[in-house]
Amino acid sequence: MKYTLESMPEREIVPGFHGRFVHSEGMTFTYWRIAPGAVIPPHSHPHEQVVNMLEGELELIAGGVAQMLKAGDVYTIAGNVVHSARGVTACRVLDVFSPVREDYRFS
Repeated sequence: MKYTLESMPEREIVPGFHGRFVHSEGMTFTYWRIAPGAVIPPHSHPHEQVVNMLEGELELIAGGVAQMLKAGDVYTIAGNVVHSARGVTACRVLDVFSPVREDYRFS
């Protein structure tokens, strides 16, 4: 199935984290636009997550370890690991989740 991101609705999941969501049979792809200073509070989920930095800088804390991520970096987070993130600058990030994030399905 073909998608055009710009034509997809953008949803603000927490203040400053705006996402567009694509689901395959086994994965969810979230294209984030993150505002500088925006924060996703500590949380966990059973899904594996692969963070793909497209633009900007993001501070990510996973399992109590802080990382500064920049464009071109990729970071993997195992399921059930507590993590949080803060946009240091404006960011564009592609998060890939497996299995599908049913909580990110919107009708």
